[in-house]
Amino acid sequence: MTHNREVLLLTPGPTPIHPRALAALQWPMLSHMDAEVLAFNDLVMDNLKTLYNSDPGAFPCLLSGTGSLGMEAGLVNLIEPGDRILVVVNGVFGERQADMARRLGAEVHEVTFTAGMPVEVEQVARMAERLRPKLLATVHGETSTGVLNPVAELGEVASRVGALYLVDAVTTVGMLPFDMAAWGIDYAYTGSQKCLSAPPGVAPVAFSRRAMEVIEKRSTPVASWYCDVQQMRSYWVGGESGKNYHHTIPVQLHWATGEAIRATLEEGIAARAVRVHALGDAALRALETVGFRAFVPRPYRLPTVLALTLPDDFEDGRVRHQLRHDYGISITGGLGATTGRIWRLGLMGENARTANYLRLMEALAEIFVAPHLLRLFEESLMVDSHPTPG
Repeated sequence: MTHNREVLLLTPGPTPIHPRALAALQWPMLSHMDAEVLAFNDLVMDNLKTLYNSDPGAFPCLLSGTGSLGMEAGLVNLIEPGDRILVVVNGVFGERQADMARRLGAEVHEVTFTAGMPVEVEQVARMAERLRPKLLATVHGETSTGVLNPVAELGEVASRVGALYLVDAVTTVGMLPFDMAAWGIDYAYTGSQKCLSAPPGVAPVAFSRRAMEVIEKRSTPVASWYCDVQQMRSYWVGGESGKNYHHTIPVQLHWATGEAIRATLEEGIAARAVRVHALGDAALRALETVGFRAFVPRPYRLPTVLALTLPDDFEDGRVRHQLRHDYGISITGGLGATTGRIWRLGLMGENARTANYLRLMEALAEIFVAPHLLRLFEESLMVDSHPTPG
């Protein structure tokens, strides 16, 4: 089997690797305890504080694992067996938070909404007032459905009931405004391969000052040695004797992710948000003419994952296979409750580029025998007078 053919990833993760991240993978291999690596990690921590807009006392770091490890690390550090937690569920990743918390022995309560529908803050508030949970968990951008949840308003609910607040920011941070401190978030996490466009395998996370204080007062040891944030902090921040060995980090992935974070901050979140909205709107306008429809109404539509209801009598598997094998374009279908019902187009980091979506429209124009698709997409973007970055 050969792997020389380029495949354009227009999936909701992973995304095409940023050129600077790709170049950083070629940097020399050094020891995880090398002074140069430790200094680079210091820069990463500073940049993560900016990326998340965390409080000054927050502890950010890179976990050696995917975004799901980021999810588990937050839960395993912040809850103890028997703790009552409330999970807001309107898709696969809210369900995963609840599943992980149960495995840790928590008393888990779910407030559930239909896949593709928004979270009703007042319903969450009523349940939180009644349960008084130690922790409230939610997903900012539900990748499985393309819904953007009201994390700022849910943060107010958590504050009113005195709960810790955990947020999955996997498809939002780095591409859309995110304010950990202002929204009262105690723990947030993402995956390197999403909006940052670095290789998979690293989870950039941040614990608030309050979260670290709660962890220090735990009555039981953290159930996972590998995820124990206080041990990780001894490597990242150190103590009187300096920085200590915890585990062998994937140095090359740190180089790449650190460079991807820097590139993100240099472009600016506002500029990235502009291009993701412009591309998503233009793609939707064009694809509506061949029978696709927005799965999620605009007020709570996730800009970074465009979820599209499929046209009637649409051969989903055949068309996605044709895109992959004839045009070298990878598209993702539904997940969980949305399997077979929708497409999910990624608009994160490096896949949210005009050239990539021009290529998709060219392919679909041929498949649907609809030459107007490309023209309408270009007109919607106003390519000639207002070029989108990329």
